[in-house]
Amino acid sequence: MVTVVGVRFKKAGKIYYFSPGEHDIKSGDNVIVETARGVEFGSCVIGSKEVSDDKIVLPLKNVIRRANKEDEKKYLENKSKEKDAFNICAEKIQKHDLIMKLIDVEYTFDNNKIIFYFTAEGRVDFRELVKDLASVFRTRIELRQIGVRDEAKMIGGLGPCGRPMCCSVHLGDFAPVSIKMAKEQNLSLNPTKISGICGRLMCCLNYEQKTYENIRKRLPKVTSIVETAEYGKGEVISNSVVNESVKIKVKIEDGEETIKEVSINELNLVSGSFEGAVDESDIKLEIDGEDEKTIKDLFKAD
Repeated sequence: MVTVVGVRFKKAGKIYYFSPGEHDIKSGDNVIVETARGVEFGSCVIGSKEVSDDKIVLPLKNVIRRANKEDEKKYLENKSKEKDAFNICAEKIQKHDLIMKLIDVEYTFDNNKIIFYFTAEGRVDFRELVKDLASVFRTRIELRQIGVRDEAKMIGGLGPCGRPMCCSVHLGDFAPVSIKMAKEQNLSLNPTKISGICGRLMCCLNYEQKTYENIRKRLPKVTSIVETAEYGKGEVISNSVVNESVKIKVKIEDGEETIKEVSINELNLVSGSFEGAVDESDIKLEIDGEDEKTIKDLFKAD
C-alpha cells in the first residue's frame, strides 16, 4: 500500500495521485507539485489515503509544498496572462490564414511553457505560427490539437437537459459511449435527440447502462411464453425495462383472454428468450435524407 493525495489542475479535470511526503495535505488545500512538464499549481481533492500498488504508476511524483499566498498570487497572474495570450494567438492564426479554431490557453506555473489548445478538421502546418508566438512570448510554445469532446469540456455550456454539461462540471474522464446504449435504453435513435453540444453521444447515456444491462438479462422478449404463480402461462405482448415488468396475455374463464402486468421477478420463462444485449446490426437510425453509415460512424464509442 502507498500513501497518496489526489490533485486536480482544472475544474472537473482528471485526478492525479502524488506522494504527500512529510506534508499534511488535506482535501481543499492548494498545493505545488512536481509533474512531468514541470512544477504545477493544483488543488487537492482527495486527502491522504492508502491505495494498492496496482492502482498507481510508480514512482510517484512529490508534493513540493502547500501553496502559500505568493504561489496563489502567481497562479492568478498566469490566469490573467492567458487571456492576453489567447487574443494574440487568435490574431496570429488569422495572419497566417490557418484553418484552425483556438479553444484555450494555459501557462505552466513556472512560465516555462505556454500551451495553446485548438481544434481542426485535419492536420495543420503551424510551424511558422509557433515561431511567431515564440518571438512574442520568448518561452517554449506547444500547440495541442484536441477533439470535440475536449472542446466542449473546456468551453462549458448548457446541455439539452438545461443543466451545465457534465463534462465541464464533474466528469474527470470521458467514458466510452455507443449508440448501442441508446438502443438498449429504448431511446429515440434520432441523432439530434441523443447527442450533446459536442455532436457526440451524450455522456449521461453511460450513467444507468449497467442497470439496463442487468434488467435486460431477465426481461423476456415479446412473443415469449412465461409462467406466473398467479395467472399461469401467458404470452408476452410488451415489456418495460424501466418498470421491470411485462404485460402478458392470459386465458381466463370461458376461454376469454385478458392482459395482466407482471413483475419480471414473479415469472419463469417457458419458451422464447430474454432481451439481453442489442445486436448492432439491428440498429436503425432515424435519419431523413442523410447517409446512415456516415452518421453511425460519427456516434461510435470514443
